[in-house]
Amino acid sequence: MRGMGNMQNMMKQMQKMQKKMAEAQEELGQKKIEGTAGGGMVTVVVTGHKEIVEVKIKEEVVDPDDIEMLQDLVLAATNDALRKADELTSSTMGQFTKGLNLPPGFM
Repeated sequence: MRGMGNMQNMMKQMQKMQKKMAEAQEELGQKKIEGTAGGGMVTVVVTGHKEIVEVKIKEEVVDPDDIEMLQDLVLAATNDALRKADELTSSTMGQFTKGLNLPPGFM
């Protein structure tokens, strides 16, 4: 019968871990991550859930004759913010999968 006790214990541990993971996911959603381009001319703010919450564009970068440059800066700032959000997610959630030897793509 000892095997059953171990199984129950393992299930309890998994439930605790799931709860902590859910809390960490929720915290990620509260975090604000900034991406910038053009030396801070364009700033994009995303949450840890990769939701864009703010776009700031400095007036001096707005040139009606060069909309393409502005679009490129917004794109670059957005990609910068999303990359930083990915890094934050990896470091935050990675603590839960360390040492579990889960197959790739499991989480």
